[in-house]
This record gives sequence, C-alpha cells and structure tokens, in this order.
Amino acid sequence: MENRKEQLRMEIESLSKNEEFARVVVAVFISRMNPTLEELDDVKTAVSEAVTNAVIHGYQGKDGIIYIEASVEGDELTVIVRDKGVGIRDVKQAMEPMFTSDTTGERSGMGFSFMEAFMDEVRVESAPDEGTTVTMKKRIGG
Repeated sequence: MENRKEQLRMEIESLSKNEEFARVVVAVFISRMNPTLEELDDVKTAVSEAVTNAVIHGYQGKDGIIYIEASVEGDELTVIVRDKGVGIRDVKQAMEPMFTSDTTGERSGMGFSFMEAFMDEVRVESAPDEGTTVTMKKRIGG
C-alpha cells in the first residue's frame, strides 16, 4: 500500500442497530490494508464498543449523531468515534475496568478495556455536556 493518507468519514444516527453498520463499513475500508482475520476482528470489536458507548452513555438513548472517521497512513489505522452527548466527568475513572454509568445493571463497564485490549493506542477526550471523542490506533500487518 502506498504511503498516502486515505480517509473515511461518516455520520450515523445514535441507534443501537447502527453499531453493526459502523463496524462493517470500517472493516471494508481497511480491507485494502490486507489485515489478518485477527486484526480485522480486533478493529471491528473496538469500533463496536466505541459506537455502543456513544449510543448508551453519550446520548443515553436519545437522538444524536455519531461521527466516525477512519484513516490509513502506511500501515497505521486511526479510527475516531465522536459524539456530542453528555460527556464524561472523570475520564480516568470511566476507563477503569467494570466502571459504568449505566444504572440499569445491564452494562458491564468493559467498553474502554476492550478498546485498549484490541487496539495499540486508545485516547479518550471528554467534558460534561460537550461529548466524547475516542481516538484509536492500530498497526495493520506490522
């Protein structure tokens, strides 16, 4: 693959059913990098978790838009998932395994842990009432 930067940008409604759509679109986008099945599964899982976090925690089931960007430069993939939802007051605490803001008891609080496990780098930026941006990076084939 050439060393020029290729990009994908999309906006999806904050609906649970769009999580699968986002995962598949990003997978197709990176297919030209010739990833292994494991690398492909890792990226799909991380994207799923980031989009699910935006739907469940960012917008709390309300209408909103999730912004997804993916870029490839050389063998490095960068995926950014952003929402303009409620934001996170304490990012460090939110990234701890098993922490969840979901009061129903239906969520395990492992979203950020999964992202960190499957990607090489994960950065989360957020502020109350300003939304959350998750930036994830992974080398493919490296």
